[in-house]
Amino acid sequence: MRYDTPVYFQEIIPGTYDPETGDYREDTIQETKRPASVMNTGEETLKLLYGSIKQGSLTIQLQNHYNAPFSRIRIGETIYQVDVSRKLRVKHTFIVSEVQGCQK
Repeated sequence: MRYDTPVYFQEIIPGTYDPETGDYREDTIQETKRPASVMNTGEETLKLLYGSIKQGSLTIQLQNHYNAPFSRIRIGETIYQVDVSRKLRVKHTFIVSEVQGCQK
């Protein structure tokens, strides 16, 4: 199994309040890059997880556990939300689905 796809774990940090303008600053996104094995999620798993075939679902496998907090995952220009996370003895797997209308 090749761990050759860069996967970016994104943490969204809310903007702080600016008392001078009375507005909130822009949210910032902090990314952590990890090499992963990315593959399409199997049809059986999709049916068990979602009850039907869901487009844009992937299975991501890391060689080690990822314990830092994160909000979402980016692969290329596409943003994904985590539907299932599973820690094995040394590996960590995620089943993710594409987030529609979300920008990098």
